Amino acid sequence: MSYGGDEDADVGFATARGRDWPSVRQFNVFLANRLGELLNVFKRFETSDNRIIALSVINSTDCAILRLVLSDPERAYEIFEQAHLPFTESDLLVVMLPEGQQPLVQICKALLGAEISIHYAYPLIVGHGGRAGVALHVEDIETASQHLQQAGFTLLSENDLNEGLSE
Repeated sequence: MSYGGDEDADVGFATARGRDWPSVRQFNVFLANRLGELLNVFKRFETSDNRIIALSVINSTDCAILRLVLSDPERAYEIFEQAHLPFTESDLLVVMLPEGQQPLVQICKALLGAEISIHYAYPLIVGHGGRAGVALHVEDIETASQHLQQAGFTLLSENDLNEGLSE
């Protein structure tokens, strides 16, 4: 399947979302900055097998943005809709940290080589196969994905994250 003029690119990934690179959905949930709001969101997943894989909270005086990666994004979407929580979705790259003393330096150098800016990053709570990983929001996900894979980094898809929970 082709996306955005990459007809000759052979990345080796065919996702259900029509992309030829592995990406992971992030939910951006908008919350009032009130006591207990974060707990209310987390409790919605308490009785399900939908696990929180990664999270980041951006707090301000009157509101907060909760960024979440979940093991079952389709079900998470339904939960947010049913709860009438205001949210958006965005795509991330999830990169497994390579061996070595400074794995984040290695990832940043690889992206710098492709002239790709990182908008933000945060770690996974639940690793894949016992390894640590980092979620990255970048300016050009397709180019970043291709460049990181060519440099030997392991990128995870949503399926990889869900399968990693059962290992």
